[in-house]
Amino acid sequence: MDDTSSTNTATTRRRMRSGAVALGGMGLLAATLVACGSSDEPDKRCASRSTLDHLNNKDCKSGGRGSWYYGGSVSRGKVTGGSFDKSAVTRGGIGGHSSSGSSGG
Repeated sequence: MDDTSSTNTATTRRRMRSGAVALGGMGLLAATLVACGSSDEPDKRCASRSTLDHLNNKDCKSGGRGSWYYGGSVSRGKVTGGSFDKSAVTRGGIGGHSSSGSSGG
């Protein structure tokens, strides 16, 4: 009977240690996400003001045909839910963002 109780105790300790490692890893992941999402800069992507087509970033460099579109997302090659006006878009939450401006230009 002694062998069984010592085996159960060893198994319980092993399980507790692996649980503590998993919880510690989750805390590290949460801290990393918070640190990455702490920027005051909204997400930006290059887009056409007239068609709202998502463009390559090089098209927003000086003299390019695109403009920076802040916040929102890209769906079926079009930008939506953000604004060309950077001041109209604010970041919020972990990795999230919200917009308070129009999606037009």
